[in-house]
Amino acid sequence: MLRLLLPLAALAALLGAANVPERSFGIDYDSNCFVKDGQPFRYISGSIHYSRVPPYYWKDRLLKMKMAGLDAIQTYVPWNYHEPQMGTYDFFGGKDLEYFLQLANDTGLLVILRAGPYICAEWDMGGLPAWLLEKKSIVLRSSDSDYLDAVERWMGVLLPKMRPYLYQNGGPIIMVQVENEYGSYFACDYNYLRFLLKLFRLHLGDEVVLFTTDGASQFHLKCGALQGLYATVDFAPGGNVTAAFLAQRSSEPKGPLVNSEFYTGWLDHWGHRHSVVPAQTIAKTLNEILASGANVNLYMFIGGTNFAYWNGANMPYMPQPTSYDYDAPLSEAGDLTEKYFALRKVIGMYKQLPEGLIPPTTPKFAYGKVRLQKAGTVLEVLDGLSRSGPVRSTYPLTFVELKQYFGYVLYRTTLPKNCVEPTPLSSPLNGVHDRAYVSVDGVPQGVLERDKSLKINITGQAGANLDILVENMGRVNFGRYNNDFKGLVSNLTLAQDVLVGWEIYPLDIDGAVNYDISYLLHHPKRSAVKELSYEVPTFYTGTLSIPGGIPDLPQDTYVNFPGWTKGQIWINGFNLGRYWPARGPQLTLYVPRNVLVASVPNNITVLELERSPCSTQACEIEFVDEPNINATLQHETDKPPLFVRELWMGHL
Repeated sequence: MLRLLLPLAALAALLGAANVPERSFGIDYDSNCFVKDGQPFRYISGSIHYSRVPPYYWKDRLLKMKMAGLDAIQTYVPWNYHEPQMGTYDFFGGKDLEYFLQLANDTGLLVILRAGPYICAEWDMGGLPAWLLEKKSIVLRSSDSDYLDAVERWMGVLLPKMRPYLYQNGGPIIMVQVENEYGSYFACDYNYLRFLLKLFRLHLGDEVVLFTTDGASQFHLKCGALQGLYATVDFAPGGNVTAAFLAQRSSEPKGPLVNSEFYTGWLDHWGHRHSVVPAQTIAKTLNEILASGANVNLYMFIGGTNFAYWNGANMPYMPQPTSYDYDAPLSEAGDLTEKYFALRKVIGMYKQLPEGLIPPTTPKFAYGKVRLQKAGTVLEVLDGLSRSGPVRSTYPLTFVELKQYFGYVLYRTTLPKNCVEPTPLSSPLNGVHDRAYVSVDGVPQGVLERDKSLKINITGQAGANLDILVENMGRVNFGRYNNDFKGLVSNLTLAQDVLVGWEIYPLDIDGAVNYDISYLLHHPKRSAVKELSYEVPTFYTGTLSIPGGIPDLPQDTYVNFPGWTKGQIWINGFNLGRYWPARGPQLTLYVPRNVLVASVPNNITVLELERSPCSTQACEIEFVDEPNINATLQHETDKPPLFVRELWMGHL
């Protein structure tokens, strides 16, 4: 009988555990509220995307959100960010989602996880990986078996990682969103939603609150809501709060009122005005939401940056810029704004604000002008950018067929006839996705652009190389056109002749920049082509030395491109993103301090795609201490496209 007695230490542990309240989070339908640890609970949350903020600054941004009075953060999980190639998973460095969740927990913030698989988020392809398109007929976000198989494999990796971070397991995650705004998608496939519900329950258990988000209208909730998933809505400031929540009540007659995306600003597109929403407008509607007792997530609380190639696009085709500032309460660089303090004041009317100092805006430094030098054209270093050589095909192949999902591909054929007189080169089926830089034997001819420039005139001799560098400007993130193929997706014609006999070069520019671009660019094969002008896609290089004798350097900065047209920039191998001052509204790119080093000169590589200032003025870029993402340029339209109006009005 003695052997049945527990050791004293184990007995004491059991008795101690009995006095610890069990962590729980759920829904009290009778009281129309959430319940946390047995007590009624209302959350005020803010969106932050860990994929858009350097991990160096995760803690700073989270603490600023906590000090604004937020109870929770909301974050998306971009599938394509973590599974860039089928079956290859990356959760390291800036993709360390578990570290981000732990930081949130340590900061005292709960987490609302938006797990996808589709997220929208103005992120490339709405977070879906481009390799899904290798089956051309695939129907994304539906019960298509190939799509479901891929989702099941991905969620089998992601969700088990998330389970220890659920609130009832001691972590910060109180709710998990399934899919996103599915009621705005054409498929309306309830079997797909049922599949996701079953999959999420399998991996996360029955206790966690699973929810959906849709526009605040019965029309969108019709296809977006499903029994077993708590239906929430999203809507913008300035509207009728009562009417919006009545729409939620059409799907959820009882339970907490929730606005999962209360827009603090809006997204931008190249060639359109920077979106600005007055702080007082946001504050007024936030006050109405909180006065009604509802739960709210402010989208975005900090927008961040579309580094590298991660920006999305909308239809009719409009890519988003590198900045995802969103006119949010915290700026792209995490700066405290008037809107931050206005919303904090409203939140303080409904709950006790945390005591302590708000982390200050990080200092910025103007390092000044950096002289660049022409280092070589894409054609001159082509062999080094495409180590495996060209893929030969009678007709053009898409990026996905080449297993090149981002960046640039060079398509080459020869002119089948003399074009002494200007001869039309055209994309009759609008098949340039998205922008093509055309040259003949190294002589620039012009630019073809999706939806905008489908034909240019070229000249050249029969047998001359016709080179077409195609840029993927970002895949469509919203609506039915997520299956956004890139490259030359249909044939080009020269006059009436279909061009055939292509050599296609997938370009690993990022790899070259990271490893041996310096060697390539300073040893270009200039003998292979004529001496080229500054008008074809060309690399420029330079160095930035951080000044000595000044404490706390390096600091954040912004890079400006006076006289430059359009291209991409890398600093110390880090892809900052696209610049396009010729179209705007963004003129400067954010450079976080963690990209820079003080001990040695910082290597800068610029790929200018169209026209640099180097033949007519100073061949320079400039590091400044203030951003300019709201340049006054000639904008394509002042009237927002239909999808913007639809979203802004709460999908009515």
